[in-house]
Amino acid sequence: MGSSQFGSGDFGRQLEGFGLTTIQIHYYMPDHPSLLQMFAFQQEDLAPRFPRLERFLDHWRREIEATLHSIRIAHKHLIGPQEWRAVDGVITIN
Repeated sequence: MGSSQFGSGDFGRQLEGFGLTTIQIHYYMPDHPSLLQMFAFQQEDLAPRFPRLERFLDHWRREIEATLHSIRIAHKHLIGPQEWRAVDGVITIN
């Protein structure tokens, strides 16, 4: 994914609003068009626009013969502004 203004890695992406996205894609099997198949996966994505999912679906429509039936999306922000804040100072634990 690259780096962000908060640094690289998962934590930086979470601070930018990325969260865990679970995707279920139902599609018609190319050799048996009356049958539905399900493909499920998880990835980090940015709700509500889901740019990574959009790129994947663009690829699917161009490169995969199977016709899409439906897509279900569940998204959970793993961290939000109310859960994190910068603190100035030093905390000493004895």
